[in-house]
Amino acid sequence: MITRLALAAIALSIPAGASAPLVAQTAPAAAPAEPDVLNNANPDSFQVYGLPGGAKPASIKDAKVQFGKAIRIDTPGSGNVWSVGVNSPLQAGVKKGDKLLIAFYARVEKPADGATTATIASAQLQLAAAPYTKLFGDGVTVGPEWKLYKVTGHADRDYAKGELAAALHVNTAKQTLDIGAMAVLDFGQKP
Repeated sequence: MITRLALAAIALSIPAGASAPLVAQTAPAAAPAEPDVLNNANPDSFQVYGLPGGAKPASIKDAKVQFGKAIRIDTPGSGNVWSVGVNSPLQAGVKKGDKLLIAFYARVEKPADGATTATIASAQLQLAAAPYTKLFGDGVTVGPEWKLYKVTGHADRDYAKGELAAALHVNTAKQTLDIGAMAVLDFGQKP
């Protein structure tokens, strides 16, 4: 099971097992507040939809990604960019103005013919049910090496548990993508 502290480390780009350098201090520093983790960040828990023939993504082990596992998704490339996607529903509500961060690991295993990278059309926080309205998000370009991607925004109103989901729209080409841990963190009422 992935712990809250480990997920905070993901979001803050602290490599697993790294420690902070020792610094002499005259007074003890206050520890920063730990953000709330709002979803199950384990790749095996993600909802993947739109794969041809109702296929399921492969669960893979890879020591090069944090926590050593990911899911592998083969996209057909035909249809809309959102016709194949990865969702991770939020298991807690948020308050209007909360600063939210989606942090996820991704890499392209097999890019489209003639390409060296892949595009995730949108990494976003959205309504978990129709009309799936996007609160915030952005597209990202994914290379062949594991990388941590982050998208931030604020809640525009209060949302109850289950109303929101993190979503990746991945059907941008005929390609193979690996998606690792994805955490949605709530930093509360920060600017």
